[in-house]
Amino acid sequence: MRKPICLAFLIFVFTCTACSSTAIEHSNATPSVGPLVDSFFYGYAYLDANHNGQVDESDPPLADAQFTAADANGLSAGAKTDTKGQAMAWWPAESAYPVTLRMTPPQGYQAVSPGEVVLEQEGANANFLFQAVPTPTLEPTPVVIDVNARTQYTLTAVLNYASHHLTVDEQIAYTNRTTQTMQDIPLIVEPQRYYGVFKLNSLTLEDGSSLTSSADINFLTVTLPQPLQPGEQLRLSISYELNLPFPQPSAVVRPVPFGYTERQTNLVDWYPFIPPFIEGKGWLAYKPGYFGEHLSYEYADFQVAIMVSDVPAASFVTPDPFNGQPVTGYAIAASAPAQIDGDWRHYQLESARNFAWSISHAYQVTARQVGDVTVLSYAFPVHSVAGKATLNVTAQSLELYQQLFSPYPHQTLTVVEADFLDGMEYDGLYFLSNGMYNLYSGTPADYLTDIAAHETAHQWFFGLVGNDQALEPWLDESLCTYVEHIYYEKYSKEGLNWWWNYRINYYKPEGYINGSILGYNYATNAYETYRNAVYLNGAVFLDELRQQIGDEAFFAFLKDYVTQNEGKIVTTTTFFDLLSQHTQVDISALVKKFFGNY
Repeated sequence: MRKPICLAFLIFVFTCTACSSTAIEHSNATPSVGPLVDSFFYGYAYLDANHNGQVDESDPPLADAQFTAADANGLSAGAKTDTKGQAMAWWPAESAYPVTLRMTPPQGYQAVSPGEVVLEQEGANANFLFQAVPTPTLEPTPVVIDVNARTQYTLTAVLNYASHHLTVDEQIAYTNRTTQTMQDIPLIVEPQRYYGVFKLNSLTLEDGSSLTSSADINFLTVTLPQPLQPGEQLRLSISYELNLPFPQPSAVVRPVPFGYTERQTNLVDWYPFIPPFIEGKGWLAYKPGYFGEHLSYEYADFQVAIMVSDVPAASFVTPDPFNGQPVTGYAIAASAPAQIDGDWRHYQLESARNFAWSISHAYQVTARQVGDVTVLSYAFPVHSVAGKATLNVTAQSLELYQQLFSPYPHQTLTVVEADFLDGMEYDGLYFLSNGMYNLYSGTPADYLTDIAAHETAHQWFFGLVGNDQALEPWLDESLCTYVEHIYYEKYSKEGLNWWWNYRINYYKPEGYINGSILGYNYATNAYETYRNAVYLNGAVFLDELRQQIGDEAFFAFLKDYVTQNEGKIVTTTTFFDLLSQHTQVDISALVKKFFGNY
């Protein structure tokens, strides 16, 4: 125990008498001035270092505590403790007891003991013990992430149609909607795959500060100066040019929609974009395969302005969707309708996977209205009949799929005849190979009808409900292939028989349907192996599933699958978890047959 310093009251009495050189006289008179008395009190402040509630040798002194003393007559004084923890209070008079001693701790400290010391008769000091005020444990403020904060793309593009050159200024507003801190952001840049096509002029933050990036086959990895925290927004500005390629059709590799031909220019995946980020998986960013789609897209909003610098605005035609008469001339087909302002065409597309457009001097445009949606067909004049047939199939499909799955979310749906093989889906627009127009037989039992129904279905199974197209392509391709069957059930029994015989069974569908596009690269007849499993055997799986669980459960499941997953990226697990809520039928043998040990 630390010993207090005890000092008695100092009482000095001075008595003065008169002195002479000759004699000393003593007086018995009462002095006229009483004795002079000063009162002194001491306080000591200590920090309870070992938290035992007692003052001991291990407790250091505490400076800046306020010491006060007050007696019964109201006399008081005080001072702050010095670096030794000591303070003195005094007044020039005798004290009237009891005397109360108090010590107020400095900011950040609180008393342990005592609150005050009362001296009843005598005493001049007291010890006071304090401790630091505990720092409250603050719960981390939860990061509020706006899951509906879609990425915003603003694109201003100027095309020289004759020289096949495009200049673009792009702004991206991206919100980190994940729980992960992001130091690097990948930008998918598909034009970079083609030699001499993509020229990056600048890549900056919104404030103009430059960013560093590293290039790979089809993306740039952008290094951020500061990590992007969950809930924070990043704004990028990109200036670039495209010298468009002239792709050649090939029967052994995937279709190449991007670029120009003698009759059209197709701008697909023409802008850098940020791929989806999946918690626990990472970025859905893949290099291209030999076939199949390798790109996945998150929901985003698009503001696009397009000007064609070498074609007068008056040369462009705008179809009238109500008179049913085809118009021919320069036309731009796009994922959204245009608002025309002089030489500029402005497009707005919200909650979409991507924005695509195509321009030609030779398009013949027809239109048809389905409820609030305008269906547009852009075909070459030599295929006027096939173009109208494609328009009608697209309109029929749109009407049917809205009844079965969910409303179509955009103002327009556009089909474009393409100078490349096969069909290719984009949000609000799809391409259909000119080869199918060439071979159109005039009956529904035809690949033009079949693939038009398939590509229209992608507006639901790709557009509304997204998936990892590289690793789980069956989630859109198997479903869209089987929806062809549903189309024929509704509109053509003759076409349905043809479909089973020549679309499916002729190619001998086989193989597990849940393979990735990358898993077939080294297979013999790789494309056929992939197609026969994912597309064709996938359709067989869905037909057998329908037979086992019944039409009511099957179509109720498909409807919920679309409505509950709109705007999301689904997985095979998503599919089967939701399916289990719609049927009690044991489908384990069916799953093993088509998925192996999934």
